[in-house]
Amino acid sequence: MGKGVLEVYYTLSPKPYTLKEKIMSMTITEKILAAAAGKNIVEPGDLIDGKIDCIMCHDVTTPAAISMLKEKGIDKVFDNEKIVVTPDHFQPAKDIKSAELHKRLDSWAREKKIKNYYPIGKAGVCHALLPEQGHIRPGEVIIGGDSHTCTYGAFAAFSTGIGSTDLAAAIATGKLWFRVPASIKFVLGGKLPKGVYSKDVILACIAKIGTDGALYKAMEFVGPALKEMSMEARMTITNMAIEAGAKNGIIGFDEITKKYLDEHLKDKKEYTVYESDKDAKYEQVIEIDCSKLEPLVALPHLPSGGKPISQCAGMKMDQSYIGSCTNGRIEDLRIAAAILKGKKVAIRTIVVPATPEIWKQAMDEGLFDIFYAAGCVISAPTCGACLGGFMGILAAGEKCVSTTNRNFVGRMGSPKSEVYLASPATAAASAIEGKLTDPRKYL
Repeated sequence: MGKGVLEVYYTLSPKPYTLKEKIMSMTITEKILAAAAGKNIVEPGDLIDGKIDCIMCHDVTTPAAISMLKEKGIDKVFDNEKIVVTPDHFQPAKDIKSAELHKRLDSWAREKKIKNYYPIGKAGVCHALLPEQGHIRPGEVIIGGDSHTCTYGAFAAFSTGIGSTDLAAAIATGKLWFRVPASIKFVLGGKLPKGVYSKDVILACIAKIGTDGALYKAMEFVGPALKEMSMEARMTITNMAIEAGAKNGIIGFDEITKKYLDEHLKDKKEYTVYESDKDAKYEQVIEIDCSKLEPLVALPHLPSGGKPISQCAGMKMDQSYIGSCTNGRIEDLRIAAAILKGKKVAIRTIVVPATPEIWKQAMDEGLFDIFYAAGCVISAPTCGACLGGFMGILAAGEKCVSTTNRNFVGRMGSPKSEVYLASPATAAASAIEGKLTDPRKYL
């Protein structure tokens, strides 16, 4: 965006700046946090008190935050239009405990007159629902009581997950303290080969640096490979930044971002675009030649265990799971359906559209007919089995190829089960053969 964006940035500054401040270079993450704190400049390690633009609340961490507020006698929310509420982890309720969580969330949202409340029937997986419904804008600070809140960084926003205590404080005050993270730049070069997707790219990044390789850092993704990725594909990348320990993942604004926002933003269509200065300082620069990638599978029990499919094909699976906040969007379902069309699955295969709109779109496009004919189970939108909740729990000894984001011990059920992370294409191909399978043979 060049000079114009810098001018927009500095006009937001609440006080005059010195020449030194004006010429100091910053990353996109630093610029957003500086604006949120009302500062001209920030540096990695600075502690700031930042204004929150959007808070995401769901059925697991929010009830605890509500209880904390009540215990302190705080009976308010800072802004009922900047809080988005949806049950998603156990929806529809799977048992009495989850039903009680839903009841508390529902009562609170109605009592506080939360404008953007999505009850059962409109509820969906939060990190797919908020962008789809137009709640995510570039340049904003977005938090949520869920570690994968970093997903929204795909829209050139600062977005990060928090716990229930910080969630309670933010709901009441509209502010939160942050330590400004140092940034690691990931240059995604080349062009994705056939059968390789953004899920494979992020698995390659995490395999390269490990699950703590970006601990409390900003993972900033740039490069030519991104230019051909849709917003849905980009959200898959930022979604998994937390799996490398990152504070946030972020991708700069471009015409693809703008097109998505033009189609999805509703009430408030204004936003501020920030971009990293060319001479901004990065703790590390990592280059990934995407043209040399093949489909990857993260072997148990860490997301960093990514291996090329050529090294692990043939491993027997018991279940294939296609869904989640990582890969439950319409693009993901289309990829899986293209492979499953006219085929039969050899193992139980569960397909979970991430939101009601995605569910209806998949049905209208005939994707459900393909999944049904192949022998798949189609679920209502839910986080479900991703976190070991329901709708696909694994028994001891079972193995699941999954489009989710974590494969820790016991993540999807028994601690004696195993989860293998992969793209929707790899999960679909593996479902057909009942073993880890290179999806390129079906493309």
